[in-house]
Amino acid sequence: MRIIVKIVKWLLGLIVLAIAALVAWLYFAPPELIRVGSGYSAKIVCSNVFIAGRDPNEVLAVDVQAPGHPLLRLMRVSVDKNRGTVSAGLLGFLGKSEAVARDGLGCASVPDGDVGKARRTTVHAEPAATSQDALWPEGERVDASQNPEILKIVADNAMAGTGMRAIVVVKNGRVVAERYGDGFSVKTPLLGWSMTKTVNAAIVGTLIRDGKLAVDNKGLFTPWKVDGRAAISLADMMAMSSGLEFNEDYGDVADVTRMLYLEPDMAGFAGSKPLTGEVGKVFSYSSGTAVMLSRLWQDAIGDKAKALTWPRMALFEPLGMHSAVLETDEQGTFVGSSYLYATAHDWARFGQFLLQGGVWNGNQVLPAGFVDWMREPASASKVYGKGQLWIEAPGDEENPGAGVAAGLPKDTYWMEGHDGQTVAIIPSEQLVVVRLGLTPAKLNYRPQALVGALVKALH
Repeated sequence: MRIIVKIVKWLLGLIVLAIAALVAWLYFAPPELIRVGSGYSAKIVCSNVFIAGRDPNEVLAVDVQAPGHPLLRLMRVSVDKNRGTVSAGLLGFLGKSEAVARDGLGCASVPDGDVGKARRTTVHAEPAATSQDALWPEGERVDASQNPEILKIVADNAMAGTGMRAIVVVKNGRVVAERYGDGFSVKTPLLGWSMTKTVNAAIVGTLIRDGKLAVDNKGLFTPWKVDGRAAISLADMMAMSSGLEFNEDYGDVADVTRMLYLEPDMAGFAGSKPLTGEVGKVFSYSSGTAVMLSRLWQDAIGDKAKALTWPRMALFEPLGMHSAVLETDEQGTFVGSSYLYATAHDWARFGQFLLQGGVWNGNQVLPAGFVDWMREPASASKVYGKGQLWIEAPGDEENPGAGVAAGLPKDTYWMEGHDGQTVAIIPSEQLVVVRLGLTPAKLNYRPQALVGALVKALH
């Protein structure tokens, strides 16, 4: 009996030691997957608390844990509103990461823990207020006498899709219907994810307008000038055909998740990647490319402080997108791949701006013909345009022409983002349809049915 007791005690001791060793390992040298998870949790909660004014526990449960990796269910967050920080970790203390809010620039992940450095990147210009009385797009008021047939389509839950947070329908330059999910409103800034890429491309257009960039520019970064990357043009970058290595798989620790949550200098990380394909010949969707485009246009402006105010001064304020917040990384590079928050009304303003060919209130904000160029099929792809937008609907990437076969007009093009963010733009119908939500790809939601029904009803 004594021997059995000794063996049990010995085994228990081993178990305790093993658990202690595991905890020590997770604390002092956490695997990258845990750090990506904590970085993602901290960043998403930070932005939604400090930009959208949402409850942190709801954001963690609904936005982070419910649709994500099982590991995320073990993440716990701590919000310090006085310091403007959010920390997250496995069980609250393992593999901890922080995100910090800054004036005018939303939140930044702080992978190296240097919160003070990240906090120094700020913009103090206050956005103008939008008139609540003027009709959209000049203000926020929507005509109450809306078409009942359109309202019925928008109210259809199958059309709207699981997790819908906002739908805005614009016909002939006026909002004709809108709908918001529970807990969200016309005033809630919502994350566009990769729809940010199209907005970032428009910002590039403002620098082309001013003669500071050209689509045929090459030798874009100093380290590239001494090797094959010197051949990469700005146009190649815009069309996602740079030939650079970049893994866009979100299922594990890939280049995209490493860049967003483990790298303090996102553009530097993406720009260090080698060539793996022929420049201009192979389409490879890359969030790293979009962040490098941000770095290029910021460098073209030259003055760091002016560059940080440029999106608001050159694009958001002229369009009346007063809610828009484009976030930077720790180094002050705009995350032009992923991190623009704006109300559904402001996403609709940007869609209407593209429909109008880059003109707003009679002002040619983008170069004449630039939006048409953005919409042209990239030479390396039949489904992606030359300027960071899609010419095929979500889910039709492997089936070009499916949207037209389903009844959508031939000139339909799309802004698309992770988890069901879309803006459909149809110039021939003078129609813009914004659909925002939290709808993971595994649910197979397609906005084509919604847009197609609206086209038919409004034709």
